Amino acid sequence: MKAGVFDSGVGGLTVLKSILDANMFDEIIYYGDTARVPYGVKDEQTIIRFSLEALDFFATHQVDILIIACNTVSAYAIDVMKKHTSIPIVGVIEPGVQALKNKISNKDDPILVIATKATIASKQYQNKLQLNGYTSIQSLATGLFVPIVEEGIEDENILKASMQYYFSSIKQTPQAIILGCTHFPLIAPSIEKFFAHKSILIHSGEAIIDYLWKNYQIAPNTTSKQAKLDLYASSDVLALQKTAHKWLGINF
Repeated sequence: MKAGVFDSGVGGLTVLKSILDANMFDEIIYYGDTARVPYGVKDEQTIIRFSLEALDFFATHQVDILIIACNTVSAYAIDVMKKHTSIPIVGVIEPGVQALKNKISNKDDPILVIATKATIASKQYQNKLQLNGYTSIQSLATGLFVPIVEEGIEDENILKASMQYYFSSIKQTPQAIILGCTHFPLIAPSIEKFFAHKSILIHSGEAIIDYLWKNYQIAPNTTSKQAKLDLYASSDVLALQKTAHKWLGINF
């Protein structure tokens, strides 16, 4: 079975890692729209247009299922994309909400959603959490984290200053934090440290494995060889490969 994984840049590699570790597919095509990242500051129609162009890219590779590793695309474009193809398309928002439900049973526990400006403005996470009965939800657009990850900045002082800027208004330590952008798991240790390791982090890359099994009967496989992986980018594929080597330990 061949899967496509689409992200606006390199953040989707966090979802790709979970899929590779679970060994769910024979072949995976990853495409990062690195020339136009980030999507999280763009308007809805632009996000949809870019997403449909990505759909055209995957059509030439004849994938059996398309996994949208970008929360912003998941928030705005999946419904439109589904109208243009018969290929199953899976986003990361519903798996993320399901993962939180599996870990947080007290509906009054404080929940923090961090994501890009566009994802927060869509209210997809907030609305789905409220529909599931959660009563204490705070959402923050933390867009600075995206370029920090994309640029590979590892200076702890920069991260600390950015988190202080965003999180200083939070009065109550959240019981759970939804990492509503696939870039954010790459700075998860710093986020955990900021909240004194008292918050459960919800990572959609981990959540999507369970979601694919329960909804599409695609099971992890511990016996077959690892999937064949091809990486594509709209700009500087060598930089994407270098980042993938660093994060995934794969040579290209």
